[in-house]
Amino acid sequence: MDLKDWIRDVPDYPQPGILFRDIPPLLAHPPAFRYTIEQLQAPFARQTIDAIVGIDARGFIFGAPVAYALGVPFVPVRKRDKLPPETIGVNYSLEYGSGRLEMRVDALEPEMNVLVVDDLLATGGSAAATGKLISKLKANLIAYSFVVELTFLDGRAALENELVEALVQY
Repeated sequence: MDLKDWIRDVPDYPQPGILFRDIPPLLAHPPAFRYTIEQLQAPFARQTIDAIVGIDARGFIFGAPVAYALGVPFVPVRKRDKLPPETIGVNYSLEYGSGRLEMRVDALEPEMNVLVVDDLLATGGSAAATGKLISKLKANLIAYSFVVELTFLDGRAALENELVEALVQY
């Protein structure tokens, strides 16, 4: 299945000159969504993965079913002030500004093997910040798994030497 058939191009959104990759058509087509979840988890099915971390908010859409498929906990990484205390946080740069991501201090145990799942790798800012949160909790970041990668933005460089999987590249 070619997932590009289910990802809509929206020109000039959210600002002129940007070509937005829109995933709701993929989510609305059960066979494409099922295939996406299968492909996100497949490279890791034989590895020891103890938790899936999904990045607010579209990472939740893909991360929770991957966690279910692998039979492991799902851990949300949220934007500032969306989780009850006690949290840890990391500030990071966005394509259009800056932000802060947070995780509960008890979300991961030391030495847990963690897979980060998100919808899109662009500049890598939110993914790199998530990696820092995982490191702060002394867990092991095994890899990142994305539905879409915008290769021209070189987000992999922000993720240092981590394993990065992407189902679709533009």
